[in-house]
Amino acid sequence: MTATRPHAAGGMPRGLLLLMSVATGLAVAGNYFAQPLLDLIGRELGTGTSLAALIVTAAQCGYALGLILLVPLGDLVDRRRLAVSLYAATAVFLLVSATAANGTVLLASTALTALTSVGAQVVVPFAAALADPAERGRVVGTVMTGLMLGLLLARTASGVLSELGGWRTVYWVNAALMALMAVLLRVFLPRLGADGPRMSYSGLLRSTVAMFRYEPLLRWRAGIAALSLASFSVLWTALTFLLVRPPYGWSESAIGLFGLLGVAGALTATVAGRLADRGHVQIVAGAGTVLLVASWPAIAAGAHSLVLLVVGVVVLDLAHQAVLNSSQNVVYALRPEARNRINSAFMTTFFVGGAAGSALTSVVWAHGGWSGVCVLGAALSAGTLVLWVLERITVNRAAGKRPSPGVVRDPVRIPATTEGE
Repeated sequence: MTATRPHAAGGMPRGLLLLMSVATGLAVAGNYFAQPLLDLIGRELGTGTSLAALIVTAAQCGYALGLILLVPLGDLVDRRRLAVSLYAATAVFLLVSATAANGTVLLASTALTALTSVGAQVVVPFAAALADPAERGRVVGTVMTGLMLGLLLARTASGVLSELGGWRTVYWVNAALMALMAVLLRVFLPRLGADGPRMSYSGLLRSTVAMFRYEPLLRWRAGIAALSLASFSVLWTALTFLLVRPPYGWSESAIGLFGLLGVAGALTATVAGRLADRGHVQIVAGAGTVLLVASWPAIAAGAHSLVLLVVGVVVLDLAHQAVLNSSQNVVYALRPEARNRINSAFMTTFFVGGAAGSALTSVVWAHGGWSGVCVLGAALSAGTLVLWVLERITVNRAAGKRPSPGVVRDPVRIPATTEGE
């Protein structure tokens, strides 16, 4: 099938880029709307606290399965049809959540909603495919800004909507918006068929796993991004524990507003993308890993200083976005015909890192408090810097000469027989 490019030499139309950015944000937001409402949902449906808490777990598990099982399909079928189908299915499952009569139904619909909400991870490489190479960093950065804003603002929007009409209102509104996105994507996205060879679904999944074997840069960048998100998760998981205690003693609403500091980091994704487009992708990555490490002394001092805490949080958010955007810029350039499989492999590793960071934080907080958490976060951040340095050394050695900043070399390719299985 022949891909159709919707833009002229001037680049991707701003309206289309805005639509894709909003669409990714809304899809991801649906997985976080329920978190501030668990107590309210549990009381109305008569479920125990443990069952209500499983809603978050169901969303995480469903999203992970979607990354593995559904996102690679973008290399096998028409990507517009896949994206529209996933958004429409998400709207349907949100309606089931809005009308759920008991906790079991809500739990199942939450898992299915998360499974299909990976439509956002179909849209991101879709945008990369539509962009001219010279603007790919900016385009991906803009779409990822929408994704991160959706993640960050979901809890705030959820609280407002639930105050207006109860927790079910959140699901009704989100379902309507996802249905609208499905229609808009169907109208405005171009048809974009698979670029690679035809293969069976099982062969597609095997090929996705094989990406790690045959693409060294994918291994390096997935590891770097996973450690970065782990560090990011350590901060945001433990921050609530810090702020509810002296000397802060903040309310839940105040803590929620503090989370808006993350917006500063999200908005820098486009800046990082523009720098990557100018050939500075490795400079962005290196600076991001250094800033990740540098943020933790200020965060540690934030136990007694709000100013230093704010500075540390903002720097860490900026650094995390720089690491993520530069890593996506590198891996999306590896194999255009396998971009969805690469994205599946990359994002699955990325979110596994975040989950591991959150899990470790709970254990470390119980034994070491804020100081222990900061040591953990700094160690994970240092890991990103070490991996980036090792990647540069390895790539330079494999290339046989020192590459100029921003050059991405991909010395190893997956054999055609692997893709065609």
